[in-house]
Amino acid sequence: MNRMIGPRLWQTPNRRTALTGAAAAACLPFVATASGPATPHDMHLQVADRAKSMAGHQKVMLRLLLPHGSSENVTPVINAFERLTGIEIHVQETPVDEINTELTLDALSKSQQFDIALPATFGIPDLVASKAILPLTQFAQRYEPEGFREGNLYSIGDSFDGEVYGFQTDGDAYLTFYNKAMMQDPAARDRYSERFGYPLGVPETWAELDQQMAFFHAPDQGRWGGLLFRTPGYLAWEWWVRFHGKGIWPFSPLMEPQIASEAGLAALEEMIAASQYLAPESTQLGLFENWERFSRGDIYCNIGWGGTQKYLNRPTSPMRGNLVFGPTPGGDFDGEKVTMPYFNWGWNYVVTTNAKHPEIAYLFALFASTPFMSTQAVRQPGGFFDPYREEHYSDPGIQETYSPEFLDVHRTSMQTAIPDLYLKGQGEYFRILGEWLARAIDGEVAPLTALQRAAQRWQLVTNSSGLQDQQQRWADLRAKYPACAREVLRDID
Repeated sequence: MNRMIGPRLWQTPNRRTALTGAAAAACLPFVATASGPATPHDMHLQVADRAKSMAGHQKVMLRLLLPHGSSENVTPVINAFERLTGIEIHVQETPVDEINTELTLDALSKSQQFDIALPATFGIPDLVASKAILPLTQFAQRYEPEGFREGNLYSIGDSFDGEVYGFQTDGDAYLTFYNKAMMQDPAARDRYSERFGYPLGVPETWAELDQQMAFFHAPDQGRWGGLLFRTPGYLAWEWWVRFHGKGIWPFSPLMEPQIASEAGLAALEEMIAASQYLAPESTQLGLFENWERFSRGDIYCNIGWGGTQKYLNRPTSPMRGNLVFGPTPGGDFDGEKVTMPYFNWGWNYVVTTNAKHPEIAYLFALFASTPFMSTQAVRQPGGFFDPYREEHYSDPGIQETYSPEFLDVHRTSMQTAIPDLYLKGQGEYFRILGEWLARAIDGEVAPLTALQRAAQRWQLVTNSSGLQDQQQRWADLRAKYPACAREVLRDID
């Protein structure tokens, strides 16, 4: 059940009480406790002790904004924090696609509705630009145990412009899902190898995936090749990976868009051609509707996240045990096939600019992200947090929720995922891209024209964001791409 705590009278402590509690807590070094240095098992207890000491005798309540679907993950964290600290957590939920907007509006209106929030990781640069969230670097230096973030398999999105802003709490590597019954059908495998000259297996390139969707697509027999997203808010992600699979950076080092190129056009034309092998509902389904439709078992492949697997791996799901997993495909580079796993979502604990108790809010986020508490959150079968720390993959509860087969692919994808476009204006870059891709797919404009229009508007976003600043951010981001991607990506001559 969703945890919704009703409205309360919020008590604001006087300034002397707040400073006294904070000062007393600040005098205690984080790891210098009776139990010795923090370990992965008891780290959350020491964080809770710090928060309790900081609150002192004042009545503290933190206001937490969550995306729908995450309350089951966060509820055990909240219960433990409240029990250990006496600090209350007031929860408000909002649709998954609106949480970043809610935070921006709260900052602009200075309404002070929230202290902590779980926005999508890709939105952090724009939340920083709108001054909606606080930098956490000073708190991290003061409170985080040495090596705390080293257990994270993906933390690129936690920082921006040299400052720490969040705690990754959801491992959203974009993966591909295949219908095992179709892929392992002996007759289908024989026909496939006879037609193409090699065995049917998990695709490593987009060309192979498109070929397999076409092979299995047979609407007259009640079977469709794929259910890849074709709704404007989600389709840009597929093109983004297809484009990277062509071996081209989306921007040059000078932030010149490189999407309206032969590589960009080829990626879009292939995406348009592949659309004919998708189930007709692909153009209409949102996130959760996509999962339900794929679970019926008459579609060969889909793209999704760990949340997709949680849904499909439910005890009552027709697809439980009937799936094969792979990373998002990549490209063929001089005979070497390189997949392109992609981290394109994820939820991230942040502290709002208007937080009444920013330091305690930070400690809650740290508490929630510790090895022990994050494991409790991720293992919840009804929530949508996915593994992101090394400890998660060996937990029996998480293995039961996801299946060992899925976790093997997910872990590798998290370690080698290309990042999202963590630049100022990320939301505008992707809104423009999605809009023009959709127009091309719908046949409103020619594919090359769509990419040219998107590139022109990208240049405007770059200029309005500060060209030199964007160039530096892009240089920093390129350096954070995994080595396997950096070795094959190039700029247009």
